Amino acid sequence: METFRYAHLPPDVSHVHVALFTNVANAAQIRARIIKAATAAGPEGELEREAVNFAFIDARLICSVLHLQTAIVQAVLAEVQGSLRTKTVHAEILWALSPNNNITEAIRRFGVSDTTAALFVVRIAPPDLGDVQARMLAVVSGDISPIGDLGQFTDWASVKKYYKLNGEPALKESGLDVAQEHLIVDEIVTSSVAMKSVMA
Repeated sequence: METFRYAHLPPDVSHVHVALFTNVANAAQIRARIIKAATAAGPEGELEREAVNFAFIDARLICSVLHLQTAIVQAVLAEVQGSLRTKTVHAEILWALSPNNNITEAIRRFGVSDTTAALFVVRIAPPDLGDVQARMLAVVSGDISPIGDLGQFTDWASVKKYYKLNGEPALKESGLDVAQEHLIVDEIVTSSVAMKSVMA
């Protein structure tokens, strides 16, 4: 797990904890827990909502750590400015990643699915929130891998499809190798995430 600290932001959103889980064995159960927690009532519901109080992001659709960080910062800024389009700052990350404004589709496409095997788990928190990694491990059955290993899991064909880049002129230049193509896709996608709140 890695922690990014944003000293210029209010304390309650100044720390972002990010873990990349691979070989995830319980994706369907995680998804079911999230759905159940959203509707559970009373103290039990509150406890369950806190237990799954993370952003669960399918790593296949993340091009780079910068791509993910850009969506996180966009979500945190929306929280600070009181302009969330979703119910929580963690759901806002999924909305920020999506190329359209349909919240349900963003959660379905970029969130955890029953078949997710590589999963980013993100918690936006104050600096005094303890045992974050233990909280993640209590929900996700899988191996924590360095977030720099992301490149092994990105599904570039799906990224190009969802962001509608298959007709992108910059990708049709002759002589592009795979690494150059991935770099261009990452730059376009990250820029689109950065600009989304302006365009929305």
